[in-house]
Amino acid sequence: MAKQEINVKWLDNMAFEAEVNGHKVILDADSEVGGENRGPRPKPFMLVALAGCTGMDVVSILKKMKVELVDFNVRVQGDLTEEHPKHFQGMHVIYEFTGKNLPLDKLQKAVSLSEEKYCGVSAVYKKALSLTSEIKIING
Repeated sequence: MAKQEINVKWLDNMAFEAEVNGHKVILDADSEVGGENRGPRPKPFMLVALAGCTGMDVVSILKKMKVELVDFNVRVQGDLTEEHPKHFQGMHVIYEFTGKNLPLDKLQKAVSLSEEKYCGVSAVYKKALSLTSEIKIING
C-alpha cells in the first residue's frame, strides 16, 4: 500500500501553511472566528479535490477518444449540514463542455468512467455522502 503524507504547520492565530507536492498553501479562518482571511478555509478543498480528480480523468479519457474540447469547466456544489460538526452531506458535480459537435455519448462515457472507476476522491466520498452529477454542453 502506498502512503502519502502532508505537513500542515501552524503559523499564528488561525493560519496554517500546507505543503502539497512542493506547493505551499495558506489556510486561514474569517476574522469573526479569530483568523485574518489570509487564505481559504479547509472544507472547500474537499470540493476542489473532487473537481480536480474527476476533471483530470475526463480530460485524459476524452483525449484518448480524440474528442477536441474548446473549453472544459467542472463546478462542484456542496450541501453543508447546519449542525456541528458541519460537514458535506451531498455534492453535485456539473461538467461544462464547450466545443463544436461534441459527441454526448463520449462525454457521458468519460464522466461515467471517472465517477465509477478512476476517481479515487469520488470513490471515498460516495461512502460518506450523496454524489450526483450533470453534463452541460456549450456550443462554441
